[in-house]
Amino acid sequence: MTTPRTEHLVLAGVLTAEQAARTVRGILAVQREDGAIPWFRGHHLDPWDHTEAAMALDAAGEHAAAERAYAWLARHQNGDGSWYAAYADGDAGDVTDRGRETNFCAYVAVGVWHHYLATGDDAFLDRMWPVVYAAVEFVLRLQQADGRIGWKREDDGTDRADALLTGCSSIHHALRCALAIAEQREEPQPDWELAAGALRHAIRCHPERFLDKGRYSMDWYYPVLGGALTGAEAKARLDADWDRFVVPGLGVRCVDPNPWVTGGESAELALALWATGESDRALEILQSIRHLRDEESGLYWTGYVFEDRAVWPEELTAWTAGSLLLAVAALGGDEATCAVFGGDRLPWGLDPDCCG
Repeated sequence: MTTPRTEHLVLAGVLTAEQAARTVRGILAVQREDGAIPWFRGHHLDPWDHTEAAMALDAAGEHAAAERAYAWLARHQNGDGSWYAAYADGDAGDVTDRGRETNFCAYVAVGVWHHYLATGDDAFLDRMWPVVYAAVEFVLRLQQADGRIGWKREDDGTDRADALLTGCSSIHHALRCALAIAEQREEPQPDWELAAGALRHAIRCHPERFLDKGRYSMDWYYPVLGGALTGAEAKARLDADWDRFVVPGLGVRCVDPNPWVTGGESAELALALWATGESDRALEILQSIRHLRDEESGLYWTGYVFEDRAVWPEELTAWTAGSLLLAVAALGGDEATCAVFGGDRLPWGLDPDCCG
């Protein structure tokens, strides 16, 4: 295995060049020959975390490995444009959860746009456009009249109309990336523009339309990370629950009031902070989760129960490492990562007057 070129992933108090290279090698070691990136070897793959890990590989310059990950998605897409929620870590890619979650399916658009910005590969975009198009169309078939998007289609075809704020915020981000792809290909998608605007309106103005998951930190920062809240709105939201979820020196709680900080949520919060212009606080968050790093593999433990001073669960996940690399790449000015998560150059869709 070659040594990744990760000089651009150096961040004071977070990663040295050698540590970043080790983390990239750790993700590459988890990736299978067929391109799939499970959580860790022997565990399952889900399409969202698979894509996040692929994006981290692109941020590290491992474009061929990332392209293999997207080729895996193309080969395993269902006829209706979806993917299943979980696949076994095996050569056959056996399905272990036959539900089809909308935010899992939409996220391919974020990864494909990120890869294109990182490589400028028009042939890749041509190959993946039908995949992205079908995925977005599947997701929007579950959109409600009030803008929300139901979180899941069951294996028997039953649609779950209940909507998740975190999932819909992620879908909002994905729709904007999908619109960017459509714009690049000069194939306008006005229905997608309307859908993105209606979804953003629901997230910004009608939180009561979503299932109450307020105990979860992702519901706190994802409207910012997904680009539905920006500027003063975004900063006010992050400030409002800062003391509730941030444990100084340790990271971000996954669930309030549980004494458990998690690496993925911490890195994602850092990305959200960076997107609002708060790079100093983002850096502090990333520095606070150094204790989750396993130096031998370069990967990161999923979480830490600080009352017990114990790593839990005992798993080193590719997606946790991936989320950290993406946050570091954003703070370090990686152009593709900044464009995707900064959002300034992403289309907005048709946004109705909010809260009027």
